[in-house]
Amino acid sequence: MVNGQVILKHGRDKNVRAHHPWVFSGAVDKVKGKPLSGESVEVRTASGDLLGIGAWSPASQIQVRLWSFTDVSIDREFFVQRIQQALAYRQALGIPQHSSGYRLINAESDGLPGVVVDVFGDWLIMQALTAGAEYWKHTIAEALLSLIPAQGVYERSDVEVRKKEGLTTTVGVLNGATPPPFIDIHEHQRHYRVDVINGHKTGFYLDQRDNRSLLQHYAQDKTVLNCFSYTGGFSIAALHGGASHATNIDASQPALDLAADAATLNGFAADRMENIFGDVFKLLREYRNEGRQFDVVVLDPPKFAESRNQLEKAARGYKDINLLGFKLLRPGGLLFTFSCSGLMESALFQKIVADAAVDAGCDARILHKLDQATDHPTRLAFPEGYYLKGLVCQK
Repeated sequence: MVNGQVILKHGRDKNVRAHHPWVFSGAVDKVKGKPLSGESVEVRTASGDLLGIGAWSPASQIQVRLWSFTDVSIDREFFVQRIQQALAYRQALGIPQHSSGYRLINAESDGLPGVVVDVFGDWLIMQALTAGAEYWKHTIAEALLSLIPAQGVYERSDVEVRKKEGLTTTVGVLNGATPPPFIDIHEHQRHYRVDVINGHKTGFYLDQRDNRSLLQHYAQDKTVLNCFSYTGGFSIAALHGGASHATNIDASQPALDLAADAATLNGFAADRMENIFGDVFKLLREYRNEGRQFDVVVLDPPKFAESRNQLEKAARGYKDINLLGFKLLRPGGLLFTFSCSGLMESALFQKIVADAAVDAGCDARILHKLDQATDHPTRLAFPEGYYLKGLVCQK
């Protein structure tokens, strides 16, 4: 049921006609009716042409996020069809067949703005990030359990971005049973323990799956330094690839405890992986001063830029850690370096890493350009969905 109309200003319909799903407040001329937050509205041009159906979000700068660019009913059947499409895409890629942890719904890029659903074994972990997602989350959770053989849908909407939508943070069971605190998953032959209740985001960085596999390919007989390691995903992959030793550094002791659990799950001797609690920047400087070196250094920091006015500071942070990373590499060593800041463009990130290499006194080369795993697709008309970029550089 549609509860209002959003009329765009003259000449402000180009992006929506190109199937970009966001309508910013500055493009809105007037609103007909009195839609409540999250309710469905028609989006029309100044001349009255229908552009699609979206969710109304009066508190946000993005006032409408389009569910569809055609005239459809937004109801349970609509969400069932979108979930089926998302699952079919991932099944065609073979993802559920080789990984019991994967992203099922990737928000706008799966045609469900603000809806994120990750699968961890028999459990679905969901984030409702926008007003529309919040409005429909119970319907979506019920639809998910009607299609996916899972025991329950648990919500992890404890993210600051909801405040921009006029929403509070929330967690808890949406449908079905309560998940256990820790869920063991497999990713190819790798095994991980995931904290779905208190872990980062939904519990695990599924978007790095393909990049972990690449590191595994290069890891034979290598020593690996895994910075901002979280629960040791890259280190477990390296050990599966035959690495002689892996060192994790993270500022979360519970995450490092899960890394130790993962080593046990995978059958690795305790002395093959070291877990160090501390500040990465400080410890990298200490290692540099001590003259320590590694065959592989992984830099996978948290998001440094939440807004454009933080980009300059973020660039300095990336420059700093990459300079230290190159310093700690043996000649011929590999640097796996990443930025998950969506505002950090790929070309700028490459320039920052290149400047760091020069300052470190090395003439590095790029072996691979990396991005997010294929279950985190980016819709062509929605470049904002592309956020993870990485480089594999050889010293």
